[in-house]
Amino acid sequence: MRNPKHLVLSALLSLSFTAALAGGAVTVTDPYVRAVPPGQPNSAVFMGLVNGTGTPRALVGGHSEVAEVVELHTHTMEDGMMKMRRVERIALPADAAVALEPGGLHVMLIGLKRDLSLGDQIDITLDLDDGGVIRVQAPVREVQPLGKDRHH
Repeated sequence: MRNPKHLVLSALLSLSFTAALAGGAVTVTDPYVRAVPPGQPNSAVFMGLVNGTGTPRALVGGHSEVAEVVELHTHTMEDGMMKMRRVERIALPADAAVALEPGGLHVMLIGLKRDLSLGDQIDITLDLDDGGVIRVQAPVREVQPLGKDRHH
């Protein structure tokens, strides 16, 4: 039998998540920056984006003190080769989540101003199409190359 306090906590967390979706905010889940070898000029940022506004939004850019430029990118298959391409915006449908992940949509940190060490916390500001901003602090993590087995 579950402890009644756990049931109340579970119910409150469920209500909090529902309220966040209906509460009119774009939020970030599990952000992280790809660890790269010292001297590597670029890295990528991955995360989940949840649009709880009830209105379609879009991520249109960003900036960070660790990079000269922050761009939005995607991967596409062209002529049997995976290629990375810059995109002007990442659509965030109303009341939906969008995954920014390896091999798909992501945020690029171009022209790194310093080496990124495992465990560092990187500050990134994301720009929304309505003029809003989201401030994110993302840890630097190892990211498995595509096609490698991952154990969770």
